[in-house]
Parts: sequence; structure tokens; C-alpha cells
Amino acid sequence: MGFNIAIDGPAGAGKSTIAKKIAQRLSFIYVDTGAMYRAMGLYMWRNKIDVEDEQAVSKACQNITVTIEYQDGEQQVLLNGDNVNDYIRNELVGELASKVSAYSVVREKLLELQRDMAKKGDVLMDGRDIGTCVLPNADLKIYLTADTSVRAQRRHLELMKKGIDTDIKEIEADIIARDLRDMKRKIAPLKKADDAIEINTSKLDIKEVIEIVIDLVEEKRAK
Repeated sequence: MGFNIAIDGPAGAGKSTIAKKIAQRLSFIYVDTGAMYRAMGLYMWRNKIDVEDEQAVSKACQNITVTIEYQDGEQQVLLNGDNVNDYIRNELVGELASKVSAYSVVREKLLELQRDMAKKGDVLMDGRDIGTCVLPNADLKIYLTADTSVRAQRRHLELMKKGIDTDIKEIEADIIARDLRDMKRKIAPLKKADDAIEINTSKLDIKEVIEIVIDLVEEKRAK
């Protein structure tokens, strides 16, 4: 059994960026569970499935396989065998992922794969419910958060770098709505695990957060 790290938090807190870099530093396998849900959302969009219709989503799940492979140390998300890394990072797919993740059939489909990966070695997994549901016995649990205005600004800059013109007020409104939906959903809501260490990244840069987490890992492993 390897050492498992769970990193949870709301959209735009920097989970994926920070988790990837920490995993590289520690030579851990990185599992971006959000990307797996995004792949589910992408399938729904491509196949014109109404994500408000739980029955339709449940039926569609029978035709979906989401797997993760690694090429040159980079995570590749495969949807029914096709690499969809380039298609899952837009706002629409993120919205659809948030909606379908509220359904038990979607969560159950991905939960088994996520837990299997965690059994195979030193794994760092990030998402919304890793410490509370997916890996409740993780060796270290981190809850990353940041003010909504800061998260909106980060997302705005990220999209601008890609040449996508956005309205920062709309981005912040979307983040607030997504937070509310993730926190209020009946199944595996977004919340800080009782034994998680909270880190507010609003006034910290990426390097500072990485060093804090690595210090916590070393402290845990020394016990």
C-alpha cells in the first residue's frame, strides 16, 4: 500500500496545477479526478444528452468508459479509448461535469477506478470529495481554497493567455454558482474533511503552496 494524498477544494483554487507539481517533485502518480468528470461531461455534450435528465445520463453511462494513462509522465484522459485532453478544459464542459457529478450513477462509475489507482502505489489525487469519500483513509488530506474574486481573476488570466476573451464578472458568478451546486448536492458534497489541513491560496503563489504541502508530507512520513 502506497502513501496517498487527497487534495480537495472548490473550482479555481489551484488544485490541479499545484497537485501536478507536487506529484512530480515526490514522484507520485497524479490522478486528476475532475478531468474524469469532465470527460463524462464531454460525452454528454457530444451526444446531446440532457444533463438535467438523470435517467438519460444514467442510460448514457452504460456506453462510457473513462480511463487514465501516462505518456512521458503526463496524464492522458481517455474517453472510450480516445485521448480527450485537448477538449475537456473549456467552461461549458466544466459546467456539464459539475452537473453530472451530482448523480450517483456517475460517481459510482468513476469511484472504483479511482480507488484501484490509489491501491497501486504512491498517489496524489485531487477533486471535490477525495478526502471525504474517495480516499477517506488518505495519509494526508489538504483542503485548498481561495476567495472567489481571486479564483475568478486566475481563471480570467488563464483564458486570456489562450486568446479567449472573457468577462471576469461572469466568471465569478459561474464560480459562485458552481460552489453552491457542489456544496449543496446530496451525494458527496464539496466540504473539508474533519482531518484535512486547510490552506487558503489567495495570498500565496504556487511555489509557496507547494513547499507548505511538501513539508506536511515529510512531517507525516517521519511519524
